Amino acid sequence: MKSNLPITSVLFLILIFPQTDNSKKSSHVHQSQYVIFANGVCVWVLILLSSLYLCSGVLSPPPPLNYSRINDIVNAQFCFVVDHILESLVPLVCSINLITSYLCSSSQDQICKLLYAPDIWRHLPRAVENGHIDVLRLLLRYGANVNGSHSMCGWNALHQATFQENGEIIKLLLKKGADKECQDDFGITPLFVAAQYGKLESLSILISSGANVNCQALDEATPLFIAAQEGHTECVELLLSSGADPDLYCNEDDWQLPIHAAAQMGHTEILELLIPLTNRVCDTGPDKVSPVYSAVFGGHEECLEMLLQHGYSPDAQMCLIFGFSSPMCMAFQKDCEFFGIVNILLKYGAQLNELHLAYCLKYEKFLVFRYFLKKGCPLAPWNHISEFISHAIKAQTTYKEWLPSLLLAGFDPLNLLCSSWIDSVSDDILIFTLEFTNWRTLPPAVEKMISTRASHSSRALQQHIACLPSLTHLCRLEIRSCLKPEHLRSDSFICQLPLPRSLHNYLLYAEVLRMNEVPALTAIEDGEINEAT
Repeated sequence: MKSNLPITSVLFLILIFPQTDNSKKSSHVHQSQYVIFANGVCVWVLILLSSLYLCSGVLSPPPPLNYSRINDIVNAQFCFVVDHILESLVPLVCSINLITSYLCSSSQDQICKLLYAPDIWRHLPRAVENGHIDVLRLLLRYGANVNGSHSMCGWNALHQATFQENGEIIKLLLKKGADKECQDDFGITPLFVAAQYGKLESLSILISSGANVNCQALDEATPLFIAAQEGHTECVELLLSSGADPDLYCNEDDWQLPIHAAAQMGHTEILELLIPLTNRVCDTGPDKVSPVYSAVFGGHEECLEMLLQHGYSPDAQMCLIFGFSSPMCMAFQKDCEFFGIVNILLKYGAQLNELHLAYCLKYEKFLVFRYFLKKGCPLAPWNHISEFISHAIKAQTTYKEWLPSLLLAGFDPLNLLCSSWIDSVSDDILIFTLEFTNWRTLPPAVEKMISTRASHSSRALQQHIACLPSLTHLCRLEIRSCLKPEHLRSDSFICQLPLPRSLHNYLLYAEVLRMNEVPALTAIEDGEINEAT
């Protein structure tokens, strides 16, 4: 067989013709395979995989192969065919007439029509995927559907070309009528794909063609949102300059914006672009979520500080969506970044409250508990006392780490002496709490609960509530009641009072701490707190 193809172009030719068993009455499917793989830049592939339905006594076996005709077909050079055809051609050719026409045809146009009829051959997306623009032109010439989907998710050729960032193919598809607003099964357009994957050239072409920069997927995400989330700064800049709306909500609850995505993912350059363009209603507005929450949630200290520097509130608004009353409460969920976030929030004036102390107990951050007390966390009035007591009861086994500091800071022990505390804590903890009261003048309701508890408790508790407080103890209570809250939180202030040193120690409950074996607690210095502290 003489061929006009270069020897280096033809790698192999495989011919398989199964034998026909005429003795069987059932149909047999026989396949003929011609595979010619070509080399280099000009990849020539022509495949003939035929299905022949040979019914015994009805159809005769196929005629012998005409090798010269095959060679003529190859040398017709009518297109460059992607080698993915190998996988899909066999089941699609299902007519003896089609095969006969193919083998006998000498017309290049007829061959093309047979190979690329749009209802049979769906190789347009494959041509796009492999960048074969000549194949693409040929397919479109013979009627391939430029908007036909080629995957389970509904992607079509324009989605694929955008993802491949083949500008020449994108322009060709658009010129041939590709729908620039076509969507996959999740409502994603080609422009959205370009923004998501940072395909700047594709994005620019689609925007120039008039594609909608504010399109939204089924989950209401926008191209600007996804570009901000993925950190594609140049795409964000292009979208913003092309009219993308930074205030278009990207979720059903109408609070999530591109600025939230940038803050949560730690993209500082994008965040800097979005801060001056985003409406501040998201900062403290009701039913909204401040991007400060997003920065804390992502654990990105630089983004957090950038937001606070531009005037965002460190306290934000109560965030029912995430279940936190403040960004400080959310910070407790972070491990490695916890101390950095806490210091930044306090640096910009975050207000502390009892919930923050409760979270310290919940997450066993007792050093931070004492640090918050030193920083002036209010001890009254408390609107969330029940939540605090709930966490305090769970942390009772480690009470020596936090309860002495709380009571010495001036917290009213009567706030603890409720039914849940009295009924749940150990005798030692209850006695320790009573040391900061005049237990003989408690409110009747509290006295009754303690008496009930003592009736089935240890002898130590019974003896304690039966004895009278000493005069010195009552004097201690009176002196401490005259001191301001900030003075009670400062050991140094009490030690500077014009009193003997023994009285300084007595005012600081040194003998009670010693009797209950409370260890010397780490001193909290002014300034920032860290893990080393």
